[in-house]
Amino acid sequence: MRRKLACLGLTLILAASIATAASAAPIDDARLTAADGDAANWVLPGRDYGNQRFSPLDQVNVGTVKGLVPKWIYQTGYAATFQTTPLVADGVMYLSAPFSHVIAIDAKTGVERWRYEHKATAKKLCCGPANRGVALGYGRVYVATVDARLVALDQATGKPVWDVKLAEAADDGPSEDRASLGQGDLMLKGEVSGATGIGANSAPLVYDGKVIVGITGVGYGLHLDSDRPGAPLGAVVGVAGRYGRPGFLAAFDAQTGKPVWTFDTTQADWEGEFRQETPYGVRLDRDIPAEKAAAPAHKDAWKFGGGSIWHAPALDPKTGLLFLGIGNPSPQSAGESRPGDNLYTSSLVAIEAKTGKLVWHYQQVPHDMWGYDVASPPSLFSLDVDGRPTEVVGQASKLGWYFVHERATGKLLFKSEPYVPQSNLFRAPTAEGIVIAPGVGGGVNWSPASVDARAGVAFVAAMHWPATYRAQTLPAQGDKPEVRFFSIEPVKDGTYGVLAAIDLKAGGRIKWRQTTPRPLIGGVLATAGGLVFNGEGDGDLAAFDASSGEKLWRFNCGAGVNAPPIAYAVDGRQYVAAAAGGSQIWGFRQGGAVIAFGLPD
Repeated sequence: MRRKLACLGLTLILAASIATAASAAPIDDARLTAADGDAANWVLPGRDYGNQRFSPLDQVNVGTVKGLVPKWIYQTGYAATFQTTPLVADGVMYLSAPFSHVIAIDAKTGVERWRYEHKATAKKLCCGPANRGVALGYGRVYVATVDARLVALDQATGKPVWDVKLAEAADDGPSEDRASLGQGDLMLKGEVSGATGIGANSAPLVYDGKVIVGITGVGYGLHLDSDRPGAPLGAVVGVAGRYGRPGFLAAFDAQTGKPVWTFDTTQADWEGEFRQETPYGVRLDRDIPAEKAAAPAHKDAWKFGGGSIWHAPALDPKTGLLFLGIGNPSPQSAGESRPGDNLYTSSLVAIEAKTGKLVWHYQQVPHDMWGYDVASPPSLFSLDVDGRPTEVVGQASKLGWYFVHERATGKLLFKSEPYVPQSNLFRAPTAEGIVIAPGVGGGVNWSPASVDARAGVAFVAAMHWPATYRAQTLPAQGDKPEVRFFSIEPVKDGTYGVLAAIDLKAGGRIKWRQTTPRPLIGGVLATAGGLVFNGEGDGDLAAFDASSGEKLWRFNCGAGVNAPPIAYAVDGRQYVAAAAGGSQIWGFRQGGAVIAFGLPD
């Protein structure tokens, strides 16, 4: 049976490859819309507009995966946090490297074709060097950069065609100041590795003549490195006040770079209903009367409200709707200077791709004080609900639940069983410190999930990494007023990763669950070969049986595999590829390689 499956997979790949080679189709709207049926290529960040990250290739399957070997290794030359999802079109791989450099390489051999070296203009990078990928379309390669620019490159040569600013550097507003917190608190030792500002690290999305992308860094908070060399993040600090600006998702003309529309993630109506519970009925530890009393003094807090975009949206071409998650409000954790629900932060939203108009929102965490961004990209798929086929959108949250909504209205259909432990959820920070799980990292962080829509299963890469939340005050000194600040300190022991399969047909029951020694960050790939691929911070890229969760294969790549794997085919042979460059913020060994695996010749 396994030999028959392998032969069938080879036949399908050959057919797809021959068709691709014969047509050499341009990357236009028609091809992007049909990406789910294009087995050999990976032309969108989530492989298709629905962000399912499911490959129909099956030459590498449960019966053959043990034979998987490296076919080529490409060294970018940059040893830094590496999070790219490579794109593959007609035998060429396009990827972004740290610091927003872009490289085209032969997808069969790993030989470089061209390289674009990005020259950042910003004096500081708010959120580190990572970039999560490029977009293809209309003969161009598009990259959103760490210094908040959008650059169009010629797809054949890598030469810049146009380069526009997503936002002026002067528009990023004030940032949290390390010096204002003083030097006396031992918990706040450590160099600053990030702070509220403006950047862009997610891949753009190309659709209908537009390039759509969001900014990051607003509401980021003061990130302090651990005082232990090579260790993960030491603390995230939020200071009451006004920092940054609203986040936004924007569309630009793909030919000229001229702006088309902008959707601001915080707006004047952001106070909302002052909800005491989440929309799914869990109580929030917030002082509503105090917030309402403070509201008149903070009417314009939304102008500094945060709400970053950490991923490329999903798109339903039939309805023209975009679906995306929005990050936490600003200031991070410090809620008293932003009374209200802080719409539309920490929400899943649907907006019109043509105009940027909001259609619906679902706020997972009103008045977020815990850093629970909606960071992992949503996925679109069909599901039988109460006996009827329903178009839905699913999202793997930092909270430890996988949410499934009706796509047209945002109505919550169900949330899964927790895939990570939950304790003290939505408790307010205290002076003594309270340990909350999931912590600021999640749950599922930015890591993309994968959905096998035919089987009705979602696969998520998550972490159990609780954090201690504290509320503290620096007393007034001389002419300096009292400073109220909040810190989130990830625990140092007892952490681990979780790879879980969620049965969507059974209302979100956990089908299987595997733990890994270190927290998982990077994302997963599922394939028609019955496999789930996942990278780990210790350098392993591993393959699991999608039905049982059994680990079938592993290869150590030398640096953390903290980026999503992809699958593609060239000349009838299937490849699985991933970036191995680690992650500074999570304390995983850094490198700069892209490795492609295949079966022996």
